[in-house]
Amino acid sequence: MSLEAHDPIDDILSWLKRLIATPTAFPPGDTAQIAAQLHQSLAAMGYETQTHTFAPRLANVVARLGSGSPSLVFNAHLDTVGPGDLSHWSRAPLEATVEHGQVYGLGAANCKGSAAIQLWLAATIAQRGGPTKGEVVFTFVTDEESLDANGMSALRNAGLVKPDMLLLGAPTDNALITAERGVLWVEIVTAGRAAHAGQPEDGDNAILRMLRILQRLDREMSSRLAGRRDGDMRSTINIGMVRGGENTNVVPSRCAVQIDRRLLPSESVDEAFAEINEVIAAAHEPADRVEVKQLRGTHGFRGAADGPLVETLRAAVCDVTGAPAAFSTAIGVSDGRYFARDGIEIVNFGPGVGSAGHASNESVSIEALRQGALVLEQVVGRLLGYVRRPT
Repeated sequence: MSLEAHDPIDDILSWLKRLIATPTAFPPGDTAQIAAQLHQSLAAMGYETQTHTFAPRLANVVARLGSGSPSLVFNAHLDTVGPGDLSHWSRAPLEATVEHGQVYGLGAANCKGSAAIQLWLAATIAQRGGPTKGEVVFTFVTDEESLDANGMSALRNAGLVKPDMLLLGAPTDNALITAERGVLWVEIVTAGRAAHAGQPEDGDNAILRMLRILQRLDREMSSRLAGRRDGDMRSTINIGMVRGGENTNVVPSRCAVQIDRRLLPSESVDEAFAEINEVIAAAHEPADRVEVKQLRGTHGFRGAADGPLVETLRAAVCDVTGAPAAFSTAIGVSDGRYFARDGIEIVNFGPGVGSAGHASNESVSIEALRQGALVLEQVVGRLLGYVRRPT
């Protein structure tokens, strides 16, 4: 049953301007100020609202209306990347600028645009008396950009959210993403012995040791991963950071490298970490001179293409846009990966183009905001119902 159409954009833009104006860039991803504002607003709407902080200033808001099953959980992260070189911005990053049908500002696409939609949706649900069955839960979190464990991961591990269906507001250009790769971050540290650069044979160069390991890792892993695919998803590895040495005239005694490994849904974190260790060991460097540590590790997921959330989203997209719903493949990862082994339905859906999310002059389309909001309004109505019909 289709709900009566109305234009939500003024309210969404009002929320989005407030969100963009509040700095939440990582590092440190401080969301204490915006979380306090959202807590107050959601509580005033009638939601049972709590703020959970698992590390200083990293605040997460959970707002619940209704009870029981099904539990439909919405998620948007409030932290952003930093603005980078401000000379590359033609507009103020912390001011929402509306031009030519776009809203510009830091986090507009990733993913304060989705947060604004979800805040409008929360108010709409409350105005209609809440759901007729089950519960709707809104989670506004931090620590997503750092891939760390003080946001949605902590809420899940503490049992504070237990979704049957999880809808994340990643910037998907209002397409559906039902499969996502896992991510593994690994640090390799090599040790050596310092000496004067004028007599390098007296030392043991940690950077050269690392180079030998990385050459082996690149050659072997490139060969192993070449054929690992799942549809459009590829198994990948990237050397992302190298740090070593203290001065040009000193033989370096330490070198550290961080590696990003993206995993297919069928690959496990433990197996991927073991594989990297195996390849490094085959370089035959002294074991006491090489340390390998897992920094992050979460599995990927592949959801059913015909689950109730997916089917409802497909129908709502068609109703709102007049076109079939599109499906897309994620380049990055979302907080949905923390629920990958929970047997629940996980879908990413939100306005904004993913590639715009970490770029200067970040923006989101006003029409995408409008359509995304109307789609989600229908999704809640079809899955949970509203106590009162719209007037």
